[in-house]
Amino acid sequence: MGNTIIEKIIKRNTGAPTVSPGQIVTVNVDRVMIHDIFIPFVAEKFEEMGFTKLWDSDRVVLIYDHLVPASAVEDIRHFKIGDAFVKKYGLKNIHRNDGICHQLMTECGYAKPGDIVFGTDSHTTTYGCVGCFSSGIGYTEMASILGTGEMWVRVPETIKVVIDGKLPDNVSSKDIILRLIGDLGADGATYKALEFSGSTVEEMSVASRMTISNMAIEAGAKAALFAPDEKTAEYSEVEFSDVDWIYGDEDAEYCRTVVYKAEELVPVVACPSQVDKIKPVSEVGGTELDQVFIGSCTNGRLEDLKAAAEILDGKKVADFVKLIVTPASRKIYMEASKAGYLKILAEAGAIITQPGCGLCCGRAGGILTDGEKILATNNRNFLGRMGTSKVEIYLGSPKTAAASAVAGKIVAAE
Repeated sequence: MGNTIIEKIIKRNTGAPTVSPGQIVTVNVDRVMIHDIFIPFVAEKFEEMGFTKLWDSDRVVLIYDHLVPASAVEDIRHFKIGDAFVKKYGLKNIHRNDGICHQLMTECGYAKPGDIVFGTDSHTTTYGCVGCFSSGIGYTEMASILGTGEMWVRVPETIKVVIDGKLPDNVSSKDIILRLIGDLGADGATYKALEFSGSTVEEMSVASRMTISNMAIEAGAKAALFAPDEKTAEYSEVEFSDVDWIYGDEDAEYCRTVVYKAEELVPVVACPSQVDKIKPVSEVGGTELDQVFIGSCTNGRLEDLKAAAEILDGKKVADFVKLIVTPASRKIYMEASKAGYLKILAEAGAIITQPGCGLCCGRAGGILTDGEKILATNNRNFLGRMGTSKVEIYLGSPKTAAASAVAGKIVAAE
């Protein structure tokens, strides 16, 4: 019997001759990520447990992104506690204003193919885009890892997702993952790994795969994994021959297989206020908007800004609609500026912000009020996430978002 990707990673990490779904194992953690919201709780729990030093300061990454720049006085407490923790325990990897944690973890090479990585954020599943087993945990588990370097996991079952064919021009990986979440349901992959393959996946950029792995948690997934290829190796700065063992065997056992034909996929949106409430754009087309947001760890990458710029080039954002654009990292911001994308977006009327989580978590400007509607490219549309509980949040792709910003209502890109 062969193995799925996640089974192979766990076997290699633990040295176990075999692993099977449901088995409890203790893994050696390759890297951890803590962000600004959780650092006070992690720091307190770490010392409460009696630890006096980190298991390996090189393997710990602290990133300020949700609260940057501070939009409330109490936010500053998180930075002060974080800085004190850095100084006391000798943390070496800290990013205070470089962008969103999930973008930086792969962009800076902290999470690489075959690694096991945990973070204090549910969207830590993102790093599966490079073939890394990554998952979100709470602050108690994180404090324990900081002291021991180990973490128990239950080996997940795996759902295989196969996508073959060529995507229509106005359909992107965001539409794929939204469709999958709609089909599985918000709890349809709970504590399961999602493993993606097929000719469509092979043609995707690492950034497009990142969008899919980022949102896997919205179906409850423990992890979302792609087999590394030459594109992955180049992005992660590793030799492909060192990671070519990371793939699902043909005779691996999957608990379910989901198959899509790319040509049959259409632009979709998640409707208020559940991520699995998916409808084709054609069914909600014409819904008037007050605001559009392009950014987040889901869709704030260079190819996303390029897609938006291509649609907005020579056009203007509709009257009475605000378009907020937030690059996922400082590197992306600079690359988009050099490529001219930010100039196009600014000329179209976009508000371009500093890299960070921004409006996705309702911080740093752009919140809305009762009765207002927004189309956003981030990963969640829960009640109260972007203002009051009566704000209606739709989620869609950067192409759909850009086209809708021009139209002033939800439309699909041509």
